[in-house]
Amino acid sequence: MSGPGDPPEGTPNGAPGGGEDEYRSVVFDESFVRAARLQEFSADERLGEHHSPAVKTRHAWVRLGGSRQAILLVLLIILAFGTAVYMGVRHPYKAPEPAQAQPLRSAVVPLAPVGDVPGGTPEDLFAHSPAADYRIGAAGVNLPTVVRTQHFSDGQIVSALTLAKEYLVRSSVDPATLTGGSVRPLRLLLDTAQLDQFDRSLAHPDDNGRHAATGWLVRFDPKETRLADHNVRVDGTLSAAELSPEAIEVTADYTFVYAVRPAPGAQQDTAGQHIGKATPGASSLVTVRREMHFRIGRDDLNDHRLEVLQSSLQAGPLACSPQPADALHPLFAGQHAGNDRPAGTDPYARDRANPSLCGELAPSAQPKPSHPIR
Repeated sequence: MSGPGDPPEGTPNGAPGGGEDEYRSVVFDESFVRAARLQEFSADERLGEHHSPAVKTRHAWVRLGGSRQAILLVLLIILAFGTAVYMGVRHPYKAPEPAQAQPLRSAVVPLAPVGDVPGGTPEDLFAHSPAADYRIGAAGVNLPTVVRTQHFSDGQIVSALTLAKEYLVRSSVDPATLTGGSVRPLRLLLDTAQLDQFDRSLAHPDDNGRHAATGWLVRFDPKETRLADHNVRVDGTLSAAELSPEAIEVTADYTFVYAVRPAPGAQQDTAGQHIGKATPGASSLVTVRREMHFRIGRDDLNDHRLEVLQSSLQAGPLACSPQPADALHPLFAGQHAGNDRPAGTDPYARDRANPSLCGELAPSAQPKPSHPIR
């Protein structure tokens, strides 16, 4: 019979004593197993503080996964945008502001003749004057050869020159302007920032260097002067240069020659001036030289406007006494300047921007008609 610890099948073959002696230290007998106490923790006990949870708790930030990267990207974009806005507001080197329109500065100088003013028919006077070969009207204002600049194309330079030409024609050739008529077409060409100065100059002319009507245009007093010929003789030059990356400067130097005669019923000899009486039926020439500087910005090119920066006008034959700020008051055929002199200039008077100026008209500038009308 087998012993109490033998398996029912008996001891394995080839193993003395069934290997009992070899594994006796690690094999528990039946009584030991039965006597062992087995305890399984309940669910509540497993979740207690003395036992680690079966599943490791993950932080909410970790559970976001790919959403975390999206949030970080959005935060970085907001931070970069906020920094850019702050630097744009606080940066000490601000972008330059657009240049504002400058007020016109002008000078009008009458030229008094040495002797009597020559008279004749307009055709004869023009033919025997330095203006014999001048072109008529707008045809005398020619555009120069155009060269592009660093910041302006050929087309933009041509547009600037054409705009300056239009201003010269409107202000120096248009019969309505010359005879005190409407100046609205000319006004539409001016930068809006100069309109107040222009309006004041025409409403209240002053020879203070800023508000002379004749600084903006050429005009005669219709109560005194009539055009004997509407074909104005014109000659001169136009040039353009880049003033800045945002503006073009156009310079004009033109001579305009007008045939005039006294208006019917005009007073011929003002008391105290002793200029003499005009020759009946005779016309005379008035020569006006205008040197002007225009500024034309990029916005002006789009708006078809310009700024008149400087204007220098010399005109004769004129007397020195009458102020030419409102209109030109020419001497007619047979008249002379006499001993007329400009009004006194007080160097202590600081309220006058420019002293009264008067020049002498060279005899070579006067026509020499072959058959003057007496």
